[in-house]
Amino acid sequence: MTTATTAGAGTYALASWLFLRALGLIYFAAFASLARQILGLVGSGGILPAVEVLAAHQHWGLARFWRWPTLCWLRCSDRALLFLSWGGAFLSLLLIAGIAPVLVLALLWMFYLSLFTVCRLFLCYQWDILLLEAGFLALFLAPAELAPRFPPATAPSSLSVWLLWWLLFRLMFWSGVVKLRSGDAAWRSLMALKYHYETQPLPTRVAWHAQQLPVSFHRFSVVIVLAIELIGPFLIPAPPPWRHAVGGLFVFLMVLIQLTGNYAFFNLLGIALSLLLFDDAALAPVFQSALPREELSFPFVPHLATVVSAGAATLVLLLSLDSIARLTRRSVHWPTLLARFFDMIEPCHIVNSYGLFAVMTSWRPEIIVEGSHDGREWRAYEFKWKPGDLRRPPRFVAPHQPRLDWQMWFSALGFKGAEPWFDRFRARLLQGSPAVLALLRTNPFPGAPPRYVRGVLYDYRFTNRSERRLTGEWWSRERARQKVGEG
Repeated sequence: MTTATTAGAGTYALASWLFLRALGLIYFAAFASLARQILGLVGSGGILPAVEVLAAHQHWGLARFWRWPTLCWLRCSDRALLFLSWGGAFLSLLLIAGIAPVLVLALLWMFYLSLFTVCRLFLCYQWDILLLEAGFLALFLAPAELAPRFPPATAPSSLSVWLLWWLLFRLMFWSGVVKLRSGDAAWRSLMALKYHYETQPLPTRVAWHAQQLPVSFHRFSVVIVLAIELIGPFLIPAPPPWRHAVGGLFVFLMVLIQLTGNYAFFNLLGIALSLLLFDDAALAPVFQSALPREELSFPFVPHLATVVSAGAATLVLLLSLDSIARLTRRSVHWPTLLARFFDMIEPCHIVNSYGLFAVMTSWRPEIIVEGSHDGREWRAYEFKWKPGDLRRPPRFVAPHQPRLDWQMWFSALGFKGAEPWFDRFRARLLQGSPAVLALLRTNPFPGAPPRYVRGVLYDYRFTNRSERRLTGEWWSRERARQKVGEG
């Protein structure tokens, strides 16, 4: 049975085609970025070796395969980690080309979940779980074909599109709700962005300039952000032009975030999901030169995938109830068997909770890692991207994510004592581990590793325009307190 519709009748063949190519680019950025760092993070000579983590859970027996879902149970050598990383990058290119998209998407999801599981601390960010969820749902959107085809032969089912709309709704609306629900004074007083540009993990040069703008601009910007996140999601199911308008607003917000901060592939993924708000009637003029008018017909062909999508939708909606309950500080009491099933699939991150910067950081601590041969003369290790040298300007790095630099930001904010991962990091520096040193911009001890390594805490802030003209520095700092003991 074939139901034929025209491009103006609310189909999403073109948007789906674009979304899958964008998802391929995002997967490529995620895998290629991780491949350049993975040995230093979780390799045999890395900070938190994956092989040690898996060895600590061998006693779980068969249960380990679903409690810690990863292909690394088969092999967890450095070569295996690189195979998963670069293999994922290669598969991403196949997805961009449109080759066997369903099979490729399944492998991409398995590869990324495998790395997510063993990298733990270094892949614990919201865009990592967002990629897992979007990648899983994309399986039901992709056409069941082996060879690439353009224009698309069929339109995806409405149900598969709605699943991704629901993900976009939760991503945006949850992000707005958590800001208000937290009771944070910075958001309630509309002053959050006054702090944000300076205190976010890896600001850009644009953020420095934005920080200099008047307080009234920052307050107005907060109102716009909250309006887009809290009101915009309810226009997702609205008919055009409302749905198109909110899609444009989401893209606008993601671009602004991308300009002022380095959030890996998060903004690109937000833009990719927003593309699905534009139906074929809206996108056809863009593709008009490649699509003769007589080909602007994308039939929907019901098949087995429709039944599978219905099953996936049921699962997603049930799991979403837990997410909604947590948002309202409540809980859902499932029947015992269903609760056990949900616990078993929870490590797969099929449905997740979202919401960045619920509480805005109002100051910026930075850990400066130093080494010494004698305990008297200390030299600083310079990181590739995080603030250190006061004269080095903030830079663009996304969609690459320097995972160690990011973890240093979190460590500086929440430090209450020596952290196990930081102790392992210091130990690798004392050993002169090549894999770990490759994560850094400079090695002040090229001849031999130092005898002592410590972390010193500083309070950093952006300079203002006059200070910048006078000193040439983008940052100023004051020493706060020593973070980690020497040794």
